[in-house]
Amino acid sequence: MSAGFEKADTSSETDGTLAGADLQTALFDAVCDSLSAAFIIYDKNDHLIFASRQILEFFPLPSEMLKPGIRLRDFLGAIYDTGVRQQYIRQSGSLSREDWLSQKIASHWRERYESVERHGADSWVRFVKRRLPGGYGVTVVSDISEDKKREEQWRSDMERVQLTEDILDNLPFPLFVKDRNLTYVAVNLAFCEKYQRSADEVLGRKSGDLFSPEIAKRFEESDRHVLETGEMSISRQRQISRDGIERDIVSRKHRIGKPGRYFLVSTMQDLPRDGADLEEFDRASAITASTNQSYRRAYVPVPSAVERREPAAMEAIVPENFSGRKILVVTADLAAETAALRTLTKYGFESCSVRGEDEEERFLEIATSSGISLDLLIIDNQMGMRCLELSEQYGIPALVMDGFQIANELTFQIARHFNRNSRNSGGGADADWEISTSDDTAGLQVLVAEDNDINQIVFSQILEGLGYRHMIAATGDEVVRLWAEHRPGVVLMDISLPGFNGFEAARLIRQMEEAGGAARTPIIGVLTQAFERDRAECAKSGMDDVIMKPVSPDMLETIFQKFLTEGAAPVRANG
Repeated sequence: MSAGFEKADTSSETDGTLAGADLQTALFDAVCDSLSAAFIIYDKNDHLIFASRQILEFFPLPSEMLKPGIRLRDFLGAIYDTGVRQQYIRQSGSLSREDWLSQKIASHWRERYESVERHGADSWVRFVKRRLPGGYGVTVVSDISEDKKREEQWRSDMERVQLTEDILDNLPFPLFVKDRNLTYVAVNLAFCEKYQRSADEVLGRKSGDLFSPEIAKRFEESDRHVLETGEMSISRQRQISRDGIERDIVSRKHRIGKPGRYFLVSTMQDLPRDGADLEEFDRASAITASTNQSYRRAYVPVPSAVERREPAAMEAIVPENFSGRKILVVTADLAAETAALRTLTKYGFESCSVRGEDEEERFLEIATSSGISLDLLIIDNQMGMRCLELSEQYGIPALVMDGFQIANELTFQIARHFNRNSRNSGGGADADWEISTSDDTAGLQVLVAEDNDINQIVFSQILEGLGYRHMIAATGDEVVRLWAEHRPGVVLMDISLPGFNGFEAARLIRQMEEAGGAARTPIIGVLTQAFERDRAECAKSGMDDVIMKPVSPDMLETIFQKFLTEGAAPVRANG
């Protein structure tokens, strides 16, 4: 009896110990969860005492490697064998397994040690190691990916701010930026020189702090109108400069940004005393002038995104019947695909869709072998270049659009594409669907590829001042489309564009020229930094020359004189 009792009593103690250990482990895991980190605790003999289950979120280890008693060397060896940490090992040089383990064991015996490792394209992990006086070691593993992304974004933003300041300071005309409270947040050197003030004297202040009450009131009136309505303000004022020369000063104000974060960008340019009036005055919604016409201001409506995407206007130009026309939609956007197929069916197209370049290639192979001729490919700009290469390979015209355009502007884009060809071909039923230049946009001299709002304004101001007809494309896809529609005299190509970058857009234009037997359009790369690799890539992609930002009128005029033909001379206004 007593022996049995003693045995039962011992069993009870063992069960209690195990239950206590399980509870302790659960509590440790709960703490790790609350701290969003993984903990590893090991003794002075480098055997694991505790490893939280969160470690499995960082390394795909077998669960038995977390059991107490496992040697630290075996645990680290299992991490090495997962291959996760080797993805970016090239950054610090390749180490053998034993060398890597020796290095890691040594770091675990330091009193304090911290390191950051990159474990994937978007994953950074921090290791904080402490060796306690009693010999016990603790390692805390945490995910700092979001912090690193914010740090990289901050660094990128700072570089972009510095680049923008460099561009603004090298402009030959005054420019300033105000926030929605009408406080100056940016000015360039030309502005400071014109008003004989330093940037520190201007930034953070309002017009009332810098100018007379009359001028400040005039500035504030137009500033508020532009910020509230989105209309561009243009004013023309006669002034006598410090050198005694009488000039007409033209000021333009634009609203940029998003609702709640609008900014006002204003530029000023000198015109000859007897210069002709500006075309914006012909399109003005309202004009005010002084009695002697020495001062004039116009507010010019700027089409909003909503106005450009008005469904009724798009549907009004659709021909009556597209029966028999076959279209393939290439997009991975389910919403855009559904909307596109519904619209195409509504207007009589035979249409279907694929969701990737591999599916597109198989579809085109089967269609060709079956004798089915497609009239058009609609390609989402999020797809790869291979999709466009396939359209070239099979000789099928393609329209490249973003997901919004596919879902909301498809009718307009296809109708414009089809109607232009119909006019040029006499309206024949078997007309090719190649994009051609329409009469109202013939003679485009300069096509600018630039996605930065302020840089777009800079290009517009310079090209207007030089008298060249120009258009601006904000994406690589758009510059290819506008090139195909208007065949400009020269393309100024920023290399960093959304969608296709400048290199890809240039290569695509060269491929389309070769396929269609078109004359070669000069393409000039516009670089922000003079890296030799960028210059080499420009030449490799088919560009004819490069220029550096910030651009100036003299720089562009030199390029145009070199690459534009005599028939593409600037269109000067008659005085």
